[in-house]
Amino acid sequence: MRIGIGYDIHRLVEGRPFILGGVNIPFEKGLLGHSDGDALVHAIIDSILGALGEGNIGILFPDTEERFRGISSLELLKRVVDRFNFKLVNIDAVVICEEPKLNPYIELMRRNISEITGLPPGRISIKPRRKEGLDETGKGNAIEVMSVCLLEEVV
Repeated sequence: MRIGIGYDIHRLVEGRPFILGGVNIPFEKGLLGHSDGDALVHAIIDSILGALGEGNIGILFPDTEERFRGISSLELLKRVVDRFNFKLVNIDAVVICEEPKLNPYIELMRRNISEITGLPPGRISIKPRRKEGLDETGKGNAIEVMSVCLLEEVV
């Protein structure tokens, strides 16, 4: 068994879609990033790569490469799943943002991640939290995500 921790933060800006967990959520701002900016999926990828001892998302998918510009983060997750030999046991993530309200979209996020990883949705936890005005995230200028995964190596 191996445990991995992932973290990501993205600034909220106008003129970008707000995509989280592969869900395009209606909101006046979106997540700045080279890809689609999906901080939840990025943190999950980093937790998987960490558990595998394979570095981080920036090593595998550098933001200096045009082929990754605007790419779906779910596609990046699929590439990680297809590239390495492992079995996920569970994913636990905390998404910190003031707005938009995420609860209506959590089940769809879980299903999207489940479809890519093969992990049953009941083993994927996504918990929204707020910082209530503290720091840039709490002021509504960014979102942060922390993720932990447990995986088994497949021999």
